[in-house]
Amino acid sequence: MCDKKNSVLFTDTGCFILSPDFKLADKSKVLLKVPRKNNIYSVDMKNVVPKKILTCLVVKATLDESMLWHKRLGHVNFKTINKLVKDNLVRGLPSKHFENDQTCVACLKGKQHKASCKSKVQNSITQPLFMLHMDLFGLTFVSSLMNKKYCLVVTDDYSRFTWVFFLASKDETSGILKNFITEIENLVDKKVKIIRCDNGTEFKNRVMNEFCEQKGIKREYSVARTPQQNGVAERRNRTLIEAARTMLADSKLPTTFWAKAVNTACYVQNMVIIVKPYNKTPYELFRGRTPALIFMRPFGCYVSILNYNTLCFQVIDDVNKSAMYFL
Repeated sequence: MCDKKNSVLFTDTGCFILSPDFKLADKSKVLLKVPRKNNIYSVDMKNVVPKKILTCLVVKATLDESMLWHKRLGHVNFKTINKLVKDNLVRGLPSKHFENDQTCVACLKGKQHKASCKSKVQNSITQPLFMLHMDLFGLTFVSSLMNKKYCLVVTDDYSRFTWVFFLASKDETSGILKNFITEIENLVDKKVKIIRCDNGTEFKNRVMNEFCEQKGIKREYSVARTPQQNGVAERRNRTLIEAARTMLADSKLPTTFWAKAVNTACYVQNMVIIVKPYNKTPYELFRGRTPALIFMRPFGCYVSILNYNTLCFQVIDDVNKSAMYFL
């Protein structure tokens, strides 16, 4: 039919054979175009640049490839992965549809919870660093490799970009927060205006009072024994802990690696979690550019270390034409 210069259109209801003089009214409606070679219409997905309205109708990822990227991205749910591909929010992720066959035992172990928290539909904050949510979780039953037992989680309200800091004791919180706020204000060239946290002594002490008065930072405290008022920080804590627990279960590493797992989960989630009001990742909202994922590897995977000390050098004597080798 195509050799007779006809156009063939397949839809969900039938197939239409169009006359040779048929022409497209609007070429912008074409989502994908592939050449015909040797009587075959072949699609090279490596050279396809997906558009925002192209929803990966051409190819599906294999179950092994789906599980590989699921592990690479910190066991994030497949709905988020497909949305990243559909809206072209990251670079380096294959333009395929990833499917979940519900066989990830690590997710079943690490993501058990009683009830989910509802997310905020509309955000009243319009710029980064206007409000920071803070919370501290610990004391952990097992110390990390660097003998840390607490984790401080700081979340930006606008972009949901998150930072984690590991502490050996709670009294280190004030010094870490002072250095962090001073550094991030200098890097982003914006000022922190509001801090929302609980009534813990790590946030409510003389050092933090003097620092906030000097910087003009307003602090909002949640009511005692009411973590719902500090919901952004509590949800982020749960998300990080579940992801870290899942990665440890999948990699079969000892619990002493919990700080490494939390740090990796925070790094990955900053680049793959989608902020609903803006339909963008925290990395793009905070940094201003889309993140790249091509270098991602599963947590706990095997690596080979290149030893540069074993390089061999050859020195040639110009007079005797003899060669000497040095390690």
